[in-house]
Amino acid sequence: MGIFSVASSSFENGKFIPSKFSCVGKDISPQLSWKNAPDGTKSFAIIVNDPDAPSGNWIHWVIYDIGATVNSIKESESKNMAAFGAVSGVNDFGKIGYNGPCPPPGHPHRYLFTVYALDKLLEKRNGITAERLQKMMKGHILAKSSYMGLFSR
Repeated sequence: MGIFSVASSSFENGKFIPSKFSCVGKDISPQLSWKNAPDGTKSFAIIVNDPDAPSGNWIHWVIYDIGATVNSIKESESKNMAAFGAVSGVNDFGKIGYNGPCPPPGHPHRYLFTVYALDKLLEKRNGITAERLQKMMKGHILAKSSYMGLFSR
């Protein structure tokens, strides 16, 4: 088995994210896929963040309890994650689900799409934050992998 990894057909790792996935476009989630989950994986979680935000780390998407048999999410599917049994958390826009890059004008920001392979399903709680999710995942992360895109306005 290879190394747990994340990929996207929506943009290349380390390259610019198309505007349709941002606040200046349709603000839909990009396609994501992952492979080589470790044995014992029971669920996946995703946190998308902008570590370059003026206020510090800005969270764009929080989702967890994605079933262990799921290995991809289609473009714009963030609105339908309950179909996977997944739970969406609250991002730093104060909204449930995905909100894409929306940096102030200036230099490009990095956006990290991190997928976590977990050894259990977590307690379902509506409206949790990324910080709370990270506490819930503590001691249960079998592997994690990130995919990075850039965006500027």
